[in-house]
Amino acid sequence: MSTAKFDRAALDAMLVDLRPKLHRYAARMAGSAIEGEDIVQEAVVKALAAHDGGATVERPEQWLFRIAHNAAQDHLRRRQRERSRMTEADMTEIEDLSASAETRLAAAASLRSFMQLTLAQRSAVILVDVLGLSLHETCEVTGATLAATKAALHRGRAELKALASAPDDIAIPKLDPQEERRLRRYIDLFNARDFDAVRALIAEDIELEVVNRTRLSGKKEASTYFGNYDRISDWALSLGFVDGRPAILIRNPLADDAVRGFVLIDWRGDEAVRIRDFRYAPYCVADADIRFLTD
Repeated sequence: MSTAKFDRAALDAMLVDLRPKLHRYAARMAGSAIEGEDIVQEAVVKALAAHDGGATVERPEQWLFRIAHNAAQDHLRRRQRERSRMTEADMTEIEDLSASAETRLAAAASLRSFMQLTLAQRSAVILVDVLGLSLHETCEVTGATLAATKAALHRGRAELKALASAPDDIAIPKLDPQEERRLRRYIDLFNARDFDAVRALIAEDIELEVVNRTRLSGKKEASTYFGNYDRISDWALSLGFVDGRPAILIRNPLADDAVRGFVLIDWRGDEAVRIRDFRYAPYCVADADIRFLTD
């Protein structure tokens, strides 16, 4: 079988086109749109490194999903070590479902629901029912046998069906008073376009990432980020949660106040030491559990 050698420009273009699809997979594997983006970034770095190392690839798309799959596995192993042990359901006696119903169910399932599946079930359901890969393509991505993939798909579909009929008793997230004070101050100054005051809140060693666009290091370099917001008017900020994490929600007042992105901030005391802006990563917004904080 012949191999396809593609140059760096072709790989860069493919990564841009596939990024939303890779994120759908990674976010559902991790149960978090935020962690899904972390996995995608790790996969992109690994793919570029492999290409620069002279890798030749038969099927580039499957190759990229294989890298994302391995990155997701590594991420989950790290998280599992941090959280001690994750309990996985053992589904053995479940009725079969029709393919069309399975696809609709998987596409509509929340990220949280996918975390109730085993890793094998999760991979099989996401790749087949959410992303539309064939069973053979799924085997190529995961490295599992056809029989194991079919079994994982069957059990995963059945588990999602059971979860879909269960009551939704998710608790409303709680926000630490100090965190709320810092975020509200940041939001109020930002909405007032007092960007000099906002700049005063960031640390000299700030790390700022506009996800899917650029990374800025240090206060001088990061200050250009605020100037970009000052030149546009299609935004307003509100306090809320993304996947249960305190976040600043970016609303678009020109489009019915729809959430178009979000910002995550890490603090050191009252100084922001890391800012991640997801304004230009709409695929993360589509997958995230977004909630406004009610006063």
